[in-house]
Amino acid sequence: MFIDSLINIWEQSGFTALTWESIVMLIIGFTLVYLAIVKKFEPLLLLPIAFGVILANLPLANLMAEPVGSEPGGLLYYLYLGVKKGIYPSLIFLGIGAMTDFGPLIARPSSLFMGAGAQFGIVMAFIVAIALGFTPQEAGSIGIIGGADGPTAIYTTTRLAPHLLAPIAIAAYSYMALIPLIQPPIMRLLTTQKEREIKMEQVREVSKLEKICFPIVVTVFCVWLLPSVAPLIGMLMLGNLFRESGVVERLSNTAQNALINIVTIFLGVTVGATAEGSQFLKLETIKIIFLGLFAFAFSTVGGLLIGKVMCVLSGGKINPLIGSAGVSAVPMAARVSQVEGQKANPANFLLMHAMGPNVAGVIGSAVAAGVLLALFGQ
Repeated sequence: MFIDSLINIWEQSGFTALTWESIVMLIIGFTLVYLAIVKKFEPLLLLPIAFGVILANLPLANLMAEPVGSEPGGLLYYLYLGVKKGIYPSLIFLGIGAMTDFGPLIARPSSLFMGAGAQFGIVMAFIVAIALGFTPQEAGSIGIIGGADGPTAIYTTTRLAPHLLAPIAIAAYSYMALIPLIQPPIMRLLTTQKEREIKMEQVREVSKLEKICFPIVVTVFCVWLLPSVAPLIGMLMLGNLFRESGVVERLSNTAQNALINIVTIFLGVTVGATAEGSQFLKLETIKIIFLGLFAFAFSTVGGLLIGKVMCVLSGGKINPLIGSAGVSAVPMAARVSQVEGQKANPANFLLMHAMGPNVAGVIGSAVAAGVLLALFGQ
């Protein structure tokens, strides 16, 4: 009887259902955990994504199982509805808006051109993806990786190509974490020593009235132009209005801390849980990973080229390195500009100047997503 019970337990265990796909995905999950904890590559997002990958590939756990009849679905299936319905990315944008100072962008509106230029990678990756046989919807979802904006990539993909969510999300967040490795070689290749040494003057001080009006004006204009982007732009600018109004400090603090932390956990774990082995381990996943790197590289190139043009037009007053911060990985891309600028000239302080293109990139990637949704959405 005792032996029969042990045999019964063994037959119902996940060990009997292990497949090579499950083992490979578990190794990938362990690798991502290592990168998050040991290498500290974007750990706030990479760690929950990695653990979601592990949970999804434990046989018979059925955490992402859909409900059947009276049988309830798995825990992560219900949490994933926040991703599927576009709730989590929008709430992440609420928190980002509450944490972001748009002052550098308001002080130098020309930063918008660098933020727009840094969306060049989206266009290039879209074209190459089409050439590789992806549909326009799939190519748009892959291209948006170049915006270096995880929530926007997730929001766009859930509407255009939800079956590609796992590889696109993992590629987007992995490359965001690798920005300090990806961008510097491109920055040094496309700029001269003299350009990197340019010391920029302090930008003007922005008034409180300007900071309060900015989120309202941007919301109205962008949503009029692209209604499909209303959830992202609306929440981003609401969070920023909380910050700048000065009258709802509790709401601003909640959006910046508790809310964004809770949503990040749910978003990361459920996105990782979509990476089930039999669906993830395909040739198209490898293509997406390489196209994501291609998109990131060309977004950096686009921002730098616009930065070089503005350097010439300004008579050498703008350091083109800040153009690379036009990708919307805030504030990591701006820090990379600062580091590279100080290597060329120790007296260089580019961080606040680079924040202009950096926050412009957040708006730019959301607008790019709106264009893709308008063109290829159902």
